[in-house]
Amino acid sequence: MAATDIERGLSTAEVEERIAAGKINRNMELKTKSVKELIIENLCTLFNLINVILAFLVILTGSFKNLTFLFVVFLNTAIGVIQSMRSKKMVDKLTLLTSKKAIAVRDGSEVELDLDQIVLDDIIRLGRGDQIPADAVVVSGEALVNESLLTGESDLIKKQPGSELMSGSFIDSGLLRARVIHVGADNYVAKINNEAKYVKKVNSEIMNALNAIVRFASIIMIPLGLALFASSVSELWDAAGTPGNSALSWCFSELLAGHVPSSALLSTVGALLGMIPQGLVLLTSSVLAIATVRLARRKVLAQQLYCIETLARVDVLCLDKTGTITSGRMEVEGTYPLPVEGMGAGEGDAAVPVDTTVLDFALANVARATSADANETCQALLNYYADRPVEVSEPLSVIPFSSSKKWSGASFAQGSYVMGAAQFVLSDRAFAQVENRVAELADTCRVLVVARVDGFTPDGDMVGEAEPVGFVTIRDEIRTSAAETIGYFNEQGVTLNVISGDDPRTVSSIARVVGVPGADAYVDATTLDTPAKLDAAVDRYHVFGRVTPQQKRELVQALKRREHTVAMTGDGVNDVLALKEADCSVAMAAGSDAARNVAEIVLVDNDFASMPAAVAEGRRSINNLQRSASLFLTKTLFSMGLAALCIALPPYPFEPIQMTLINFFCIGAPGFVLGLEPNNARVKGSFLTNVLKRALPASIAVILAAALDIFVARVFGFSQLTLSTMCLLSSCAVSVSLIWRISQPLTPLRVVLFVFVVAGILVGVIGFPELLSIANLSMGQMVILAVIVVFTCSVFFKLATMMDSLKPRRRHAATGFGRGVRVHLGRGGGKVSSTGSTAERFAKRVAADMAQRREDRTAREAEARALEGVAQAQPKKKKGSGAKRSRVTKSAQGIKVSMPSKKKK
Repeated sequence: MAATDIERGLSTAEVEERIAAGKINRNMELKTKSVKELIIENLCTLFNLINVILAFLVILTGSFKNLTFLFVVFLNTAIGVIQSMRSKKMVDKLTLLTSKKAIAVRDGSEVELDLDQIVLDDIIRLGRGDQIPADAVVVSGEALVNESLLTGESDLIKKQPGSELMSGSFIDSGLLRARVIHVGADNYVAKINNEAKYVKKVNSEIMNALNAIVRFASIIMIPLGLALFASSVSELWDAAGTPGNSALSWCFSELLAGHVPSSALLSTVGALLGMIPQGLVLLTSSVLAIATVRLARRKVLAQQLYCIETLARVDVLCLDKTGTITSGRMEVEGTYPLPVEGMGAGEGDAAVPVDTTVLDFALANVARATSADANETCQALLNYYADRPVEVSEPLSVIPFSSSKKWSGASFAQGSYVMGAAQFVLSDRAFAQVENRVAELADTCRVLVVARVDGFTPDGDMVGEAEPVGFVTIRDEIRTSAAETIGYFNEQGVTLNVISGDDPRTVSSIARVVGVPGADAYVDATTLDTPAKLDAAVDRYHVFGRVTPQQKRELVQALKRREHTVAMTGDGVNDVLALKEADCSVAMAAGSDAARNVAEIVLVDNDFASMPAAVAEGRRSINNLQRSASLFLTKTLFSMGLAALCIALPPYPFEPIQMTLINFFCIGAPGFVLGLEPNNARVKGSFLTNVLKRALPASIAVILAAALDIFVARVFGFSQLTLSTMCLLSSCAVSVSLIWRISQPLTPLRVVLFVFVVAGILVGVIGFPELLSIANLSMGQMVILAVIVVFTCSVFFKLATMMDSLKPRRRHAATGFGRGVRVHLGRGGGKVSSTGSTAERFAKRVAADMAQRREDRTAREAEARALEGVAQAQPKKKKGSGAKRSRVTKSAQGIKVSMPSKKKK
């Protein structure tokens, strides 16, 4: 582009031409889900569908009082929606904190535009602190650019005419103008974001377990419900005197006459409701919602409920160096003066205080002299000497840092000094004398040499041979809490991997400082040029440098193939792909918008030290849920078994009001109390397996007790009321035994809870017999009941002991056969299965189609925004000039731009 074009920029006509061609810098950032999507996501679930169907059946009977179970459905859905909306609001608020403006040159004037109003070939002006809004090429000026959010590389990159700028990076120092070469989806940052737009499946054992239970219940309740309804209708038909040819024909005739068999329908719905773990779903949502509130108080934002569980199960934590272990700033590691011959008594050094070394004097004053355009190194020196008593000297001349010279300098009354890379400051002879010392210090830090010279030429070159007076080492500023946090994860047995785009030696040295095990063994990811090499490196190294965004994702995938639960921390666009792939992703609030929007957990205070608290909260929630869930699942399992039993031996023994006593004292109250206890033990084993180990013995014992009660009632001719009472008391006895067992080891709170449960059952049975339909048992009936209770409780404890003795199943993954292959090694042998899924691929296609429709809608909105920018960018004319401005108005086709017509001369 010609120099005149640089000063003039694009004309209004050229801008409109590009808008018409769709060459607009439309917003391609990953956005949070809309309110509508969040509501639909939480509303349209299989759990809700089953309950709505059962509610419809209850409505048919006209017994509206039995619709109270919908309260649980409403509460559970509300918790999910509120939590999702809260997270969306917080992330959107964080996004608004970042600047969204750019300065462009149009028609010879500088105008301020929104980022989505920039078009292809726009000339943009960028200065210190500005974020580059679109890929561009420098046309004038020069600057140092920080690309760490994109590449992970912490070193500043010099940009001069002809250099390319990547969108999403920042200008650290300097001033330049650049021509936009990519817009919208063609930008570097947009391409990374686009790869991360697939729908991420939440890897939650609890959610998978709940969904599996609900799916299983939805399948089994259809035949059980039909059979139970048929059995109940058959009893009603017998009670009616067996009219008609069959119970089925009689039922149809009653329905045609408008008579709904309400009792049969209600008893069937009651049995089916017992098969759905409503309380467990609500307990899970409540416990995780409370955990998110607790984390919020610690400045940790959980964007979805189940990520808390995933974090608690993490066994491999992948850390990004910049922004996680380090703060993103530089700091002085140390100063190392050299003995200087003949300079202590020289004329130039007379003013240097005797209690200050020449090195400290030179460093402090050169940094102050060049502070007008301070880069990261200069800023680190200014911070280091801010509270150190070094005399301030007025500079006589200043040579600012130049990336071509690789040094900066200044002259003072006390002498002239330069500071920079030793290879560029010292002569070959002088460098050879200090080369070993430089190499020794460079093992962990960036090394700068400070040297004395005779002065500077008018062109800014050194006069005389530089004589070194010492070294200063600069390193990434390590967070003060990093070592303690790393130590916590080491104690917990979590494997730590540091994955960075920076030099592997630098990454390794920082990892060693904070205590990452195996930090001495590092690898340069540029050498991992094949999938096989990268896959093998996962088992050998824990420090990875020069890693591209795609390689970060592949490293996470390799760890997941080995059946690890992987967490990934990051703050830059270069981390987005890995964050999306990880089982649990953690982002810093000060990082890029894309990183925040894809992460499940956001550290609002940008402090990695919050992670142990988040892990501890997750462990408390999951361990307690596993304990409490066994109570709720017991009811689900014995309801299924009892329904099947009562098809052959009707009627169903429990009355709804009796189930209320069991639900509150044996399930609800203890479940919620145990679910909120402190518990920081490591999460072990599968959630569903752990729960079933506790619930299955109790369910079998309850079904056995009910079967014995039914058998005894039929043999001795006990009434239906007596049978219900015996089933209620024997079920309560088994439930109390389960509560006793899961409360081990006993604590004061658990003792109080156990006493409360026993007392509540006794008060209900003895104090409210009529309300709870409790029969007055005779002495013989009480003896029989006592025998059944002792026998079934003994069976429960025996089965529970057997379950605890079972060894967990082992599972390993193998790859190398094209599609992933999973090998299951269990107690009964092995099984090989594919990790591929047609359903998953179909879901991804559907998600891609939906994303394409959203992008088309965004394109239309972007065009409208860009046209608004045309109107805003018009240069203001003086009054009376007769100039006309274009007008942007609404039209039937969308946006209409009216341009002034040119008068004929």
